[in-house]
Amino acid sequence: MPVFIDTHCHLDAVEFGSEAAQVHARSRAAGVALCVIPAVAVSNFETVRALAHAQGDAFGLGIHPLCTPQAADADADLDRLEDALARHAEDPRLVAVGEIGLDYFVPGLDGPAQERLFRRQLQLARRHDLPVLLHVRRSVDKVLRQLREVGGGAPWRGIAHAFVGSRQQAQECLALGLKLGLGGALTFERATRLHDLATQLPLSAFVLETDAPDIPPRWLYRTREQREAGQPQGRNEPAELPRIAQVVAELRGIDVAEVAGATTRNACEAMPRLAALLAA
Repeated sequence: MPVFIDTHCHLDAVEFGSEAAQVHARSRAAGVALCVIPAVAVSNFETVRALAHAQGDAFGLGIHPLCTPQAADADADLDRLEDALARHAEDPRLVAVGEIGLDYFVPGLDGPAQERLFRRQLQLARRHDLPVLLHVRRSVDKVLRQLREVGGGAPWRGIAHAFVGSRQQAQECLALGLKLGLGGALTFERATRLHDLATQLPLSAFVLETDAPDIPPRWLYRTREQREAGQPQGRNEPAELPRIAQVVAELRGIDVAEVAGATTRNACEAMPRLAALLAA
């Protein structure tokens, strides 16, 4: 069976409730050997760490841009993040700083505030020599600028999560050392830009992710009309990853095992601590 890594899934989300064990069992049965569970706020740092250890997965620590309004004292939250990174520095399951980044899709977010928060977290990632899991929704160019400024031209390790940018933006991400995260959005017929990227860029450019419970693939998605008629939105989970990989394989005209092997290697390049976890 091909081996997959889900490089981005929020298994601590309330949508999973008491089903965490069943979700985990389904993912392993489907061939998903590891999941990376990113934190989104100080309040869930220990939750994602405990879950990763309980399930044999990996985790990241960071403050999501959508949580900027909840960071009433950003400096205090950043101090807590730095403390957590230092305390868990030797934890092999801590694989990245994330989920961090910028969001210019959700109205009402304070742009300067989230940019300051993001910049400080990039500096912490450099200080602790950890990769970054990047939220880049309608913000790729601004994220790239911060990476260049903080990195001083040196390469990064990490992932541009849920990437839907242009070919030029994709090339710029790759030039900085990042991998591009592909997930459920790719499975829709109308996702022509993603289809072009998935076929034109080298397979070494990509990792696979679900962003579970969010970004459901086409077969789980319910339209607004369906939801209004009483059909619940499908809940994404890591066990969907092999089917997403099959879509990538079909687009490229290759076997799904080749997609699994390449994206697993790519994930280990983006987050080097995953390799030892996978081997174990």
